[in-house]
Amino acid sequence: MNFAFDITLKNRALFKSFLEHLTLEQLNEVPKGFNNNIFWNIAHTVATQQLLVYKLSGVPMLLDDNFVDKYRKETKTEHNATQKEVEEVKQLLFFTIEKTKEDYANKLFKTYNEYTVSTKSTLKSTEDAITFNNFHEGIHLGYILAQKKALGI
Repeated sequence: MNFAFDITLKNRALFKSFLEHLTLEQLNEVPKGFNNNIFWNIAHTVATQQLLVYKLSGVPMLLDDNFVDKYRKETKTEHNATQKEVEEVKQLLFFTIEKTKEDYANKLFKTYNEYTVSTKSTLKSTEDAITFNNFHEGIHLGYILAQKKALGI
């Protein structure tokens, strides 16, 4: 799983770069034709990783329920993120993955509640969830790149 975690961390570094180099206004703007903004897409990946890996493994998530409820699947941008929220997500991008690596190495994930994702693939293990998460984050990287283009940045 080291390779899968490495891919996740590289993708998260790209997300962090967006959070650091785009203005708060750019992060919060919902481009025409989109339902969410760049900030939502990044925060959504953090929430989704926790749901897929921790919650479906029956292990307490590293995030509070309010955060997850704001950014889970089928939510949309409801408010403009503050600079404080941007800083929080920047920290969570790496903390959550480093802790997942540690918890995985310590064999914390013992069971998994099967879950069929939107691509009709069924996740049957924590390893499946970690692997699928990279695909999911790649989709949102694509959305962010399209949003940047739509915003002219």
